[in-house]
Amino acid sequence: MIHESRKRRHLHIRHRAVGTPERPRLCVKRSNRHIAAQLIDDTADRVLTGVSSLTPEISARKLKPMEACSAVGKLLAEKAKGMGIGKVVFDRAGYRYHGRVKALAEAAREGGLDF
Repeated sequence: MIHESRKRRHLHIRHRAVGTPERPRLCVKRSNRHIAAQLIDDTADRVLTGVSSLTPEISARKLKPMEACSAVGKLLAEKAKGMGIGKVVFDRAGYRYHGRVKALAEAAREGGLDF
């Protein structure tokens, strides 16, 4: 039931959040243990880059969940800057904007992404 509700909310968000090559969609995927974020170009249906808490640079540091989310956001912002991307559309994928999702978003903003 909860999973279905999140899916419904995500579809509602996706009608408004569309990624383009100039302004890709930053999509967040959260589980109980890990978090992942991707930059997606919806016009070409391709993932430009992605970072996860399972990425070797982050998982090797043995961080707490909130710290790992901040690290994912910062690393994603660095990768985006390296690709020449400064603005993104934030897609929280039906998750509430608090806790780990908020930590990732704020770290990405601190890293230089504008959304």
